[in-house]
Amino acid sequence: MWSATEEKSNPLSSREDVTRAVNAILGALDKQFPAGQARFSLGDTCAHYSVDIACMEGLSRALWGLFPLMAGGAEVPFADKYIQAIRLGTDPQSPHYWGDTGPYDQRLVEMAAYGMGLALLPRQLTAAFSPSEQKNLHRWLNQITDAQMPDSNWNYFAILVQLGFKRAGLPFDQAAIDRRFALMEAYYLGDGWYSDGPGRPQDYYISMAFHFYGLLYATLNPEDATRAATLRERARRFAEDFIFMSAADGASVPFGRSLTYRFAMVAFWSAVAFAELDVLTPGIIKGVILRHLRWWQQQPIFDRDGILTLGFAYPNLAMCEDYNSPGSPYWALKVFLILALPENHPFWLAEEQPLPRLAETRAIPHAGQILQHSEHSGLVTMLTSGQLELNNYVNTEAKYTKFAYSSRFGFTIERGRFGIKHAACDSMLLLADGDAYFRGRRDCDEVRVDESFIFSRWSPWHDVAIETWLVPFGEWHIRLHRIHSARVLQTVEGGFAVMKAEHQVHGRGCVVAASNGSSMIVDLSPVISRSPDSIITPPNSSIMFAECAAIPVLSTEITAGESWLCCAVSASGQHKACTAIPRLHIDAHQVVIREPESARLLSFSL
Repeated sequence: MWSATEEKSNPLSSREDVTRAVNAILGALDKQFPAGQARFSLGDTCAHYSVDIACMEGLSRALWGLFPLMAGGAEVPFADKYIQAIRLGTDPQSPHYWGDTGPYDQRLVEMAAYGMGLALLPRQLTAAFSPSEQKNLHRWLNQITDAQMPDSNWNYFAILVQLGFKRAGLPFDQAAIDRRFALMEAYYLGDGWYSDGPGRPQDYYISMAFHFYGLLYATLNPEDATRAATLRERARRFAEDFIFMSAADGASVPFGRSLTYRFAMVAFWSAVAFAELDVLTPGIIKGVILRHLRWWQQQPIFDRDGILTLGFAYPNLAMCEDYNSPGSPYWALKVFLILALPENHPFWLAEEQPLPRLAETRAIPHAGQILQHSEHSGLVTMLTSGQLELNNYVNTEAKYTKFAYSSRFGFTIERGRFGIKHAACDSMLLLADGDAYFRGRRDCDEVRVDESFIFSRWSPWHDVAIETWLVPFGEWHIRLHRIHSARVLQTVEGGFAVMKAEHQVHGRGCVVAASNGSSMIVDLSPVISRSPDSIITPPNSSIMFAECAAIPVLSTEITAGESWLCCAVSASGQHKACTAIPRLHIDAHQVVIREPESARLLSFSL
């Protein structure tokens, strides 16, 4: 289980199954963890922080699985080794000391695990340390209280540490808690949504950080009644949107940075179960989590020793962030907070249920998204406004600014700037000025989210302005681009990326029917006729599979002046005939989209 050399036979249906899975993960780590050490290495790749800190990070992140196991009453054979590591790592006289922290220090991030442990296991954990060792632990963790750090979800790390102190009967600073919450209030957007700091994106950090930690705080510190009620209500409202991110097969839509944390994509639901939040039923929540774990069980994400690799659905360093060390993926263990719940808890006693009946689309203005939930294809498509991550992490455009993301087909990343094959043209309109260096949507001058569409205005050059409408329409989404250009430009627009296969041209459209599903793009441009074709990407460009990918595309050259480029895009796990293509009519003020031989019709004003 969870290893390339073991049969993937764990049904992941019961508390016992999930416990066995975590123990297998921790057991593989244990083989890399020398006794009497306070850190261990899981590989030779590097992050922007030192190797010593990376080795401490890997150890610390294992605690997100270990502490819930202990809180749930399990006998954990690995626990003593970690307790000794904490003793050594927090002792300034020890050669294994983790060191004093500085501004923006990665060790501040990892302190959250220790705060969570003290909060979950206040008596059990403190009993494992002598009075002097408790003082060492408190002194080392207390460095975070006034630490300089990014104004983002990092504020919660300081809160969790103070919460741990309070629960464990150690000196704590309520003012520090209040101050950190006040900072985060400045980027609360409403309806349960935050941005990850001022002007920052709305991605999985909102679920696996803000609400995960917020529900921990609300549950373990109920005496802060007003704040706890607020945190619970915000999480409840967020859940009404977030459920649309989950597909029927257990997959979630990959989008944004830090995707190497993998099953943390549904950690929010574990926090919902832990907090007994009155949203959805325990059976539905249980189903979302367990199907997600089963989906991951089928992906080659562990190496031969059972160690989580860097990547998404397979090992892939090319898509990782500069803050991803070999131990970083173990934040995935946050999903196992459910193991802190006893076996007689309603969550574990409930029968697993499928997803609730969901609307075909869900507009989320605060996130700049429209989610399409397909009952027939069993996948989720996310249409996006093109929000920009100001830190410009690796492949920022690919992770945040594509027109669409898919629970089944994910997205591709750039493997080079020159040439369309390397440019990650799936779900993008890319343009070049005669030099084969392609530009797409990056920073938007204007964004508007309507119930029926997402509008964005963007400028790849100072004298080129593009207005884009993304319109969900049944099994399709429609893209409309009005381009005002002062120059002649070459354009390529791509559908979703599937495994390498031959394409087929059907009229104005291109279909790639691959082993993992089919992808289709059809030109609907009112005047310009684009050439249908496909692009084959290098291996390891898709985050979903290592093989070369095939992307159906439409290509043309546009002249200076105004141009309209329009298309319909669809993808499915099944091979579909190129039929029932939406029909588009545009005039100066109105867009009308119809489905042939159907009553489906959508119109809106430009």
